[in-house]
Amino acid sequence: MKKTVAFKTLGCRLNQYETDAIASEFQRNGYRVVPFREKADAYVINTCTVTGQSDHKSFYEINRAARLNPSAVVVVTGCLAESETEKLKKQKNIAYVVDNGHKHAVFSIIESHFNGEIPDPAGSGRDVFGFGLTERLFHTRSFIKIQDGCDHFCTFCIVPFVRGRAESRPVGEVLDNIRDVIRQGAREIVLTGVNIGRYESEGVNFEGLLERILDVPGDFRLRISSIEPYGLTGRFYGLFAHPKLAPHLHLCLQSGSDTVLRRMRRMYAVDEFLGMMKKLRAVRPDFNFTTDIMVGFPGETEEDFDLSCRVVRDAGFSHIHTFKYSLRQGTKAALMEDQIPEKVKTERSRVIRLISLENRMKFLRSMMGKEQLVLAEKIQGHTGKGYGEHFVPVRFTHGDPQRNKFYRVTITGVAEQKD
Repeated sequence: MKKTVAFKTLGCRLNQYETDAIASEFQRNGYRVVPFREKADAYVINTCTVTGQSDHKSFYEINRAARLNPSAVVVVTGCLAESETEKLKKQKNIAYVVDNGHKHAVFSIIESHFNGEIPDPAGSGRDVFGFGLTERLFHTRSFIKIQDGCDHFCTFCIVPFVRGRAESRPVGEVLDNIRDVIRQGAREIVLTGVNIGRYESEGVNFEGLLERILDVPGDFRLRISSIEPYGLTGRFYGLFAHPKLAPHLHLCLQSGSDTVLRRMRRMYAVDEFLGMMKKLRAVRPDFNFTTDIMVGFPGETEEDFDLSCRVVRDAGFSHIHTFKYSLRQGTKAALMEDQIPEKVKTERSRVIRLISLENRMKFLRSMMGKEQLVLAEKIQGHTGKGYGEHFVPVRFTHGDPQRNKFYRVTITGVAEQKD
C-alpha cells in the first residue's frame, strides 16, 4: 500500500510554491498526498514566523499533526524552523527540523527514514533553488522561484534573519524551468521570491528577466507576485503593454505616513509610491493594485494612521492585506519606544479592513461590461471558476468548461463581497 503524506503551508506565496514542489516529488515517487486533516504516515508543516500570530498558528498545526497520528513522521521546515530551531528540536512529537536552505531535501529525509536509515537534515548541501517541477497538485498556476532572501533589513522584519541575504537564481535555470512547465501544460506562470524586484544575475536585472520570459514561446500569461516598490525603472512600466503580462501587482506600501515609513526603514516616500501607481495606470488605466498595510507600528500616531486611511482609500487598492505590528526579537523595532496597545492595533486593523472592502466593491463594479481572460481552475457541471488577468475571481457558464483552459468572458454582475 502507498505511504501517505500530508502538507500544511503557512505564510507567503514562496512557501506555497516550495510546498507544491516538495509534494510533487512525493507524488512522483509513489506516495499518496492526502489532506492535512486526515491520518497520514508523514506530515510536513512549512511554517511562517513573520508575526507572533504566525508562530502561534505554526505550533498549533505541528501539535495537530501529532494528534492526528501520534506515530507519524512529523517534519517542520520554513521560517519558524530558523527562528526557533532549538525549541522545536526539544519537542518529542517532531522527528526532523529542516531549515530553509535544506528544505528541498524534505523528500529524501522522509524517504530515508522509512528505509530505516538515520537521515541528516543538513547532509544534502544548502540549495535554496533545489526544487523540482510542481505537478499543480494544489493550484493551476505554476509558481517559479527566481529569488530568495533580502538585504533591506526593515526595522520590523525578521525575514532577512530567517531567509538569509538576497540570492538570485541564474537566468538560464529560470527560463528552463518556465519552458518545462509550459511543456507540461502550464497556462499561467507566477514569479515568486522574497524580494523579486531586486533580482540580479549575470548582469540581468528584474526587467531584463521579464523581457526574456515574455519572449518564451507558448500560450501562457505571466503574473508577478508580491513586489517591493524599490528600484523599478521606466522599462518595468512599459512591459505591462505586453499582452502576456497580467495587469495586477501586489505592491507593498505598509504605511501612508512618511514618518512611519522612515522609522520602518522603507526606502521610498508615499508620493514616490503613488507615482509608480500612476505610471502603471498610464499604461493600463484599469490596472489592479493590492497592497499590505501594517497598523500599530511603534510610534504610529492617530495622525499617521489617518494618513494611511486617506492614502489607501484614494489609491483604490482592490484588496489590502492588513496586519498588526508584531514584536520580533532581534529587530530594531523591538527596541523602539511608544509600542502601541493591542486594543488600538485591533481597532485600526478593523478600520483598514472596512476601507479594503469598500475599495474592492468599487473596483469590481468598475469591471462591469469588460472582458476578462479567465483561467478555469475549478469546474462544477457547466460552471467554471477562475481568475481573470486583473486577478479578479470570476464564475462563468459554458457548455463544457475544462480546467486549465482560458475563456474570454464579459463581466455581467458582481457578487457581494465579505471581509
